[in-house]
Formats: sequence, structure tokens, C-alpha cells
Amino acid sequence: MMHFIFDSFDFKSWIILFFVFLLIADIIKNKNPSNFPPGPWPLPFLGTIFTKMDFRTMHELAEVYGKVFSLRVGSEKLVIVSGYKMVKEALITHNDSFIDRPHVPLFHKIYKAIGLTMSNGYPWKTHRKFAASHLRTFGEERKNLELRIQQESVYLCDAFRTEKGPFNPMVILNGAVSNTVACLLFGQRFDYHDECYKRILCLDNECVQLAGSPRAQLYNACPWLLEYLPGPHQTIFSNYIEIIDFLKGEISKHRVDWDPLNPRDLIDNYLTEMEKKKSDPEAGFNIESLVITCLDVIEAGTETGATTLRWGLLFMIKFPEIQEKVQAEIDREIGQSRQPCLADRDNMPYTVAVTHEIQRFGDIVPLGFPKQSVKDTTLGGYFIPKGTSITTNLSSVLHDPNEWETPDTFNPGHFLDENGQFRKRDAFMPFSAGKRACVGEQLARNVLFLFFTSLLQQFSISKCPGEEPSLEGELWFTNAPAPFRVCVSSR
Repeated sequence: MMHFIFDSFDFKSWIILFFVFLLIADIIKNKNPSNFPPGPWPLPFLGTIFTKMDFRTMHELAEVYGKVFSLRVGSEKLVIVSGYKMVKEALITHNDSFIDRPHVPLFHKIYKAIGLTMSNGYPWKTHRKFAASHLRTFGEERKNLELRIQQESVYLCDAFRTEKGPFNPMVILNGAVSNTVACLLFGQRFDYHDECYKRILCLDNECVQLAGSPRAQLYNACPWLLEYLPGPHQTIFSNYIEIIDFLKGEISKHRVDWDPLNPRDLIDNYLTEMEKKKSDPEAGFNIESLVITCLDVIEAGTETGATTLRWGLLFMIKFPEIQEKVQAEIDREIGQSRQPCLADRDNMPYTVAVTHEIQRFGDIVPLGFPKQSVKDTTLGGYFIPKGTSITTNLSSVLHDPNEWETPDTFNPGHFLDENGQFRKRDAFMPFSAGKRACVGEQLARNVLFLFFTSLLQQFSISKCPGEEPSLEGELWFTNAPAPFRVCVSSR
């Protein structure tokens, strides 16, 4: 019988049979468990690979499939969670269920699941505790960071003042924000014209831009194939290699004159922690993890902070009446004789409301960072198996019509009560929430407030004659403003 079957099949028949076998195997392997979130029908082998992985597409799909739906990238299942109530349930109610990071090939190639952001389990807990302790010691307790930010504000305003005519503020803002991170990491700032550091910032900026492109995202579905083909992923990898070489050089310099009794910055503290943890290798404190931790801090601290400030300047030139109200409050509470300080926030509810609205409406990291379920969980009535990747659509929270009076309008009133005093909003989640919320949230808020008030204290910001900047963002890994120019005049 078997001999007859083999003789009856020609080459074409065997190809068809083999394809059918692979198709059946794919269907069986990727069959959804009972009560799994619905989603668009996946293609065999490829899944929903042609579905754009941006927050606008996620909004549209949520309208069709609900606040909890699923996609399939290659053979990996991904659950998307939208709206304040469902995101809160995922990040806060089930905060112990979604605390791991999934294996994302585009990121894993560089981060290797070590360091602060992409690690899991015990190494993640020890590194997060270390980072929080360092920020607390060098920030709130010693007020070192506030002083450094104030000093950088002077350099920032001087750089704006030297510009003749209209200019794009992107490079200057990147330099200023990155210097607050550099002080934290390296114990020093870099001149805005330092060619080496400018190149590092340029390389990192290009990585952030490319990481959000569909072609780069395609690497996540077929890394085994694209590993050997040209594309934006290769540019990302080569850029990171150069950035990592720079970080290794800075760490080597620190090791030469490191004094554990007199730590200057995060690198010094990490070297001390490495000595303490020699008997605990599972904590993951080693030079390779130090390099990736430095990269984590630079990436998280520079791009999002600088992009937020660019949105802030854009909103001020688009809504000059709001800029005037902020400046009136600055003149009343601070004046022109001294620098803004963090203590001023308590007396400046309108300015604080504006900085919060900049973060809400700017929507900097619309899809947050992906997470993974560490156990079987029920979310929104759906079954989420252990090991499933989830993405929380933070943009849908910041624009949830059930939580915000005018979700699609830039409106500082969202953060003011009937007496004009600042009010917190539960649906304000630009830094995510739960145990994986941004560890540098407080630093980011401080940088935004001090830089923003310093600029508006010193300058009036306006659009260039004949130019009308767009409020439509560009989709990088972040949601960034399209390039625009400003005109500044001293006040």
C-alpha cells in the first residue's frame, strides 16, 4: 500500500502535501485557547504581520474587537489592552501578573534581557531597587539633581539666546536633557558642541526613529531570516554597537579612579554594588549589565524628556494665550530676579497643569513597553495564558472620553479644579503604572518643570512668519512632533 502511494505521487503532489501538512501544523500550534481575546484573522505562518503596530491602528482595532483584543505576530500572540478601566485592571489590579518583559528580538539583540528595563525576575528587582536608591540619594536627599538641572537651565537659555533667527530646537533640547542624565550617570555634563557626544545622541535618536518603522518591526516576526538581510534593523544594531563602545569607555575611566567611599555618580555606585554582590551572582551586577543599565537610563531619560519639551514649545506657539497665562504666573510667583526652583510648583497650579497637559496631549510613549504574563490570568473576562505578551495602549488612557472632558483638545483645565488649584487625575498615566512604571518619573517631572519655566521666564516663543507647524505627530518608537522652527524674543 505504501509503495503504491509513493508511486502515485509526483513531485508537485508531494509539494502540495507538504504545504498542507505545514498549514495544519501551524493551525494546531497557534490555536487560541478557550475564551482568548478576539482579534483579526491571522494569515497562516505570518499571523497579523501586515497590521500596523502603531497606536492609531490599535485605536481602530479596539473599536471593532473591544478593549481587550489579540494579534499574532508570526507565531507570537500579543494582547492589546485599551481604555483607562482595562489598563488599570492590567497594571494595578493584576500588578503581579504582568511584570515580566517578553522576548522581543529587535530589543533582545542589544539588551540581552539584562540591565534595568528589559530584565526579569530577581535581576530586575535588584536593579530597580538599586536605581531607585541612587535617584533618591543623589536627587531628593542631597538636592544634587535639582541644582544640576538649574545649572543646565542656564546653559539651555544661553543656547536659545545665541540663536539668530528661526531655528529648530531639537538638537539643543536633546543636549540639555541628556546632560541631566549625563550628570546622573557620569558625574559631568557635555558641551552642546562636543562632537563625540553629539554623535552618540544622533545615533540614539536615529535608533528611536527607526525602531518604530514597519520594516524594523518586521524583524520581530522573522529574525532568523532578516538577520542576514539589509534593512533599518541593521542600522539600529550598528548604532547601538557604537553607543555601547562609548559607554564602555566611560566606565573604564571610572574604574581607574573609583573611590567607593566617595561615589560621584551612578557608575561609581554600581561598581560598589558589584563588589557587594560578588557572593550573589544571580543578582546580575557585572560590567555587561552596567553597560546596558547606562544605556537604559540614557534612552529613557533623554528621548522622552526632550520630545516632551518639544511638544511643550509647539503647544505654546500654537496656543499663545496659554503661554501668556503661564508667563503671568511665572512673573507673579518667581519674577525675573531668580531662577525657578522645585518649591515654586506649590504656588504655580496653572503652570503645573500645563506641564501635565503637555504630557497627556503629547502622548509621548503611546503603547508603553510590552509586558508578559507570569501566570494564567483573567483580564476583562478573557483568559490570558502564562507567557502571553501584552501591550497597554496608554494613548487610549490619556484620551479616554470617559475620563477627560475634552480628550482631543489641549486643555490645561483638565488638571484644575473649580478654584483654579491643581488636581490629580487617575487616568494620567504617561509613565505607565504598577510595578513596571518608569523608575525615573520624578526626575522627568522635575526636568520638565524647571526647563519649561526657565524658558518661558526668559523668552516669548512664537512661530516663524509664513510657517504653520503641525500638531500631527510622527510615529517613531515614541510619538514625536514633526520638525518645526521657533522664533524667540527675550522678555
